[in-house]
Amino acid sequence: MCRRVLINVLIVAFCSGILQAEVCKIDMKECVFHFEVEHRLTMMRGKTLVFPHGGNVFAYDVNDTSTAEPIPHDQVITADGWENPRLVSVVNGQFPGPNIIVFEGQQIVVHVKNKLNSHGVTIHWHGLHQVDTPWMDGVPFVTQCPILPGQSFTYRFKASPKGTFWWHSHAGAQRTMGVYGAFIIKERTETTTEDLIMQITDWNHDMDSDTDHAKMIYGVYDGRKKWNPSQSLDSSFFSMLLIHSLLINGRGRYYQENNIDHNGAPLTVYNVKSGNKYRFRVIGTGALYPFRISIDSHTLTVVASDGYDLKPVEAESFVINPGERFDFEITANQPVDNYWIRGITLEKGRYRRADAILRYETATASDPKTNRQQCTAAKTCLVLNCPFTYYPEAYTECVTFDQLKSAVNDDPAPVFEPGMSKEYFLNWAFPGVKPYPGSVNGHPGSVNGRDFHTPDVNLLLQPKEWSSPCKSPECGDDRHCLCTHALEIGGGDTIQMVLMNMGMGKGWSHPIHMHGHSFYVLKMGYGNYNSSTGAIQGDNSDIDCRGPVTDPKKSFCNNATWSDAAWLNGRVPRLELNNPPRKDTIIVPTGGYVVIRIKADNPGLWNMHCHIELHSMDGMLMLLNESFTEIPSAPKGFPDCHSYPPSPNRMNLISKAEEHQQAQEASDSAITKENYHVLLGLLIAVLSLQTILVLCIFCVCLKKTKSSNDKYTLNANGATNGGNVNNGFNMNKL
Repeated sequence: MCRRVLINVLIVAFCSGILQAEVCKIDMKECVFHFEVEHRLTMMRGKTLVFPHGGNVFAYDVNDTSTAEPIPHDQVITADGWENPRLVSVVNGQFPGPNIIVFEGQQIVVHVKNKLNSHGVTIHWHGLHQVDTPWMDGVPFVTQCPILPGQSFTYRFKASPKGTFWWHSHAGAQRTMGVYGAFIIKERTETTTEDLIMQITDWNHDMDSDTDHAKMIYGVYDGRKKWNPSQSLDSSFFSMLLIHSLLINGRGRYYQENNIDHNGAPLTVYNVKSGNKYRFRVIGTGALYPFRISIDSHTLTVVASDGYDLKPVEAESFVINPGERFDFEITANQPVDNYWIRGITLEKGRYRRADAILRYETATASDPKTNRQQCTAAKTCLVLNCPFTYYPEAYTECVTFDQLKSAVNDDPAPVFEPGMSKEYFLNWAFPGVKPYPGSVNGHPGSVNGRDFHTPDVNLLLQPKEWSSPCKSPECGDDRHCLCTHALEIGGGDTIQMVLMNMGMGKGWSHPIHMHGHSFYVLKMGYGNYNSSTGAIQGDNSDIDCRGPVTDPKKSFCNNATWSDAAWLNGRVPRLELNNPPRKDTIIVPTGGYVVIRIKADNPGLWNMHCHIELHSMDGMLMLLNESFTEIPSAPKGFPDCHSYPPSPNRMNLISKAEEHQQAQEASDSAITKENYHVLLGLLIAVLSLQTILVLCIFCVCLKKTKSSNDKYTLNANGATNGGNVNNGFNMNKL
């Protein structure tokens, strides 16, 4: 009975968040889902254009909205209500795609059909470790070939671990085109706390994501005026992505420059009952910007991040970056009314807001009239997960992620054993000063100066058909190069990584996502900030960029180490080793660093990349080549792919395969001739034995016939005097 109640709670809760959910029952061992990926247009109901007004949408030819029947919201992809339709990519006709809710340990089967006309597709299951199924990780040309137009592909994997995750396309810019959705793995325990899903993203209502990326490279203009990118509150930079609005679960509003007047587009509404507790599962699905999330008049109790539980912390708000997830709880303990749910960017001088409504039962269906909490000396505002240490607003305090603790006491960080464990310094930056062979522009994204060279094969299954090594001197200390950058790890070793944004390519904070693992966050080091303005002034001195350039500001920081050699071999001071929080996506602050650890015990070929879509597409990614010889075999018939004409490596394999086949055929031919003579001899022997046996039988029968002539006499009608028919031995029948 309790399980039935739990399922009903889930269905009601997820439906209240507007988006449809695919819910798998708790007693099912296997959960099967079907995805169809295709294009749609915003602000269209079938072939009819619609427009927004007063929180509703109406057909384009309606003149009096007070008497006209509104069109149901779930029949239109409204986005921010901009009336010129924009192309989006959708799954099962939904934007965002369907949410998947399953239980820990269930077998998941997702059949994906690509109905796009011009694009390949893959689906990545963000945050799932894919233990024993690395070929289901959904990365094109790393773990699988793209699903081409008209093709289908079936993903099969185990739902583990429990927590808030999501799925999204990993092909090009499709994620921010709309191919994404929540993936919630529930514990098999009963609860009365209802779940509510919130997916927040930035939005350009004029251009699709491919155009956004091209403009980042070649320039963004608003008419004949060059558009200047935003700065963060700490005076660091955001990339060249012009946005008009923010969306929560695919809905938002376009605001005028005064940030008051808007177009009246419909919003996502979360319905709650007084006295009940609710768990919001928030997913950062955006392309670039971080968001500060809050609910008017309600304290947020943050309880988990990226699927792993945290010791609860009460806060006024928290910051979420692309790829991250945060779970928080609220109690509906305020007067019955409507309350604003807010998501604002961390831009300096530009105010962008995402709106949703927390609506108490029996409250009127109207926009809230509430205000944000006023931060005062008596009641300061606590902001979790700041990408900097100083929030430039009065009476506002930052809590960085490494100040949070894991909720469990039995999951310490892996032990660093000198001589066996390994440490890597990885600088995620834009250090280029001029184009190099193979680059699109002079400032591609890189890791330690290495711009990722994407293979043209399924690298996991076809490793011998691709070669793009990171060699010296092309990939030197202060050089930029194009190669397929990979770290070889494995054997259950403890791997410590120091993720940085320093040197000549600093100025942008990066949310770094790791596939195949959830790492332990041991420490975060930040740059130097102005104590009054919060502006970044310099790099953290714990890191030595080294290299041939004496001025650290001009160093690429491709070969960094600790400034204090005593910190090597895992001896970094003030590491949280007993209760470190775990994540798969972490913000690397500009001018600073993050120390993380993993246990290299999950064989696979795992992507590690910046989750800002523009940066990842620009080459800011690498691979973890983990225990490659121990990777389980892929299912039979798993697709491979390659270019034509074949690469020299593939041609070499083809030639060797042909030589082997020819040798096998020659061997088979020789064996066939030998077998022919053997079989011929056996046949002659068998025939000879048969002939001898027949002669023997004939002689015996002849003798018996002669001895019985006096006993039996053949009648004219062919019957013996004993009444039995005996036609004798007929040689013609032999």
